[in-house]
Amino acid sequence: MAKYLLLKHYRGAPAPANDVPMEKWTPEEISAHVQYMRDFAERLEKSGEFVDGQALAPEGTWVRYDGEGRPPVTDGPFAETKDLIAGWMVIDVDTYERALELAGELSAAPGAGGRPIHEWLELRPFYATSPTATDDCHTGG
Repeated sequence: MAKYLLLKHYRGAPAPANDVPMEKWTPEEISAHVQYMRDFAERLEKSGEFVDGQALAPEGTWVRYDGEGRPPVTDGPFAETKDLIAGWMVIDVDTYERALELAGELSAAPGAGGRPIHEWLELRPFYATSPTATDDCHTGG
């Protein structure tokens, strides 16, 4: 099994087919979208392919270490993820092809008018530790 991150973007990807910003959706359209996401996650929980997923709140803070005894730096000249990342889901699947299949299905969540939004999702594999490399570390080899 391999883990993949399905990253939902507010912007930065090509425009989805049903490109109506969520703030212009009706409460019913938002509820249908959220329910689709819940149903999708529940189905993957049953198949053992769901690891975790969350929607992200728009607020956030940049933090970095600024040296021993100094307070952390909490701002910087960076693109703000709160404007870019809407949420994410982690899946654990047998093949890359299955990850693509699930990402495509998740992309079909309903939006304005109940039509699929066909949003672009970023599919990113997790770094994996090879069993050989781990064994070598423990045996001194």
